Amino acid sequence: MVPAKSRVEHAKEMIHEASNIVILTGAGVSTNSGIPDFRGPKGVWTKNPLAEKMSDIRFYMSDPEVRRLAWQSRLSHPALTAIPNSAHDAIASFERTGKLMCLVTQNIDGLHQVAGNTPDKVVEIHGTIHRVVCMSCQKKTSMRDELVRVSDGELDPSCLDCNGILKSDTISFGQSLDEEKINRVFDLVKNSDLLLCVGTTLQVFPVAGAVDVAKAALARVIIVNNQATQYDEVADGVLRDPINEVIPLILSV
Repeated sequence: MVPAKSRVEHAKEMIHEASNIVILTGAGVSTNSGIPDFRGPKGVWTKNPLAEKMSDIRFYMSDPEVRRLAWQSRLSHPALTAIPNSAHDAIASFERTGKLMCLVTQNIDGLHQVAGNTPDKVVEIHGTIHRVVCMSCQKKTSMRDELVRVSDGELDPSCLDCNGILKSDTISFGQSLDEEKINRVFDLVKNSDLLLCVGTTLQVFPVAGAVDVAKAALARVIIVNNQATQYDEVADGVLRDPINEVIPLILSV
């Protein structure tokens, strides 16, 4: 195990030596932008168990009251007004080194793109809060446009084309992930020499399996998270430092 005082330098050295890097980010990268995580001590689901119910597609589709609560929560969703923090900025700047193959994010806030990462390099595994999708005809519209309807009194707005149920264009519990996105991510990880996991508990599969894919490909793995993960023992570097402080340090050119 690398001594604690030199772990930042060790991580920086591994990143310097790598040529093909995949970065995987989770909720922890956005908490300093005012967007709470889900499972942490102050997480959305920890503080409000009903919020987890609103994230379950079964309840959302079958219960109008759950949908009304979900639309009210979207009116004040912090991701709609948040701005990137120093970790987002550092990751965006790092892309200019040419080493970043892909930025995989479990977040739905779009802050990586706002910070300056090339949209084509960003894979939003869980979708985006900034779009709405009709669950019947699949038409996609702007979240801001639909929230205007909610503000004007439509508590559970339906699709203007087919009257279908509208939902944020995000993956809820009970919905399948986009298999094409997952395959793309795993293919890139197989051809990487370093996987940097930032602010993710690595509990949600299949995305968390990127660590297994990386290790099988003999790529190094660095985990930056304020809580322990099940992959800490196999990682080549583990950092518990505040994400918005340590990511700019280890990604500095």
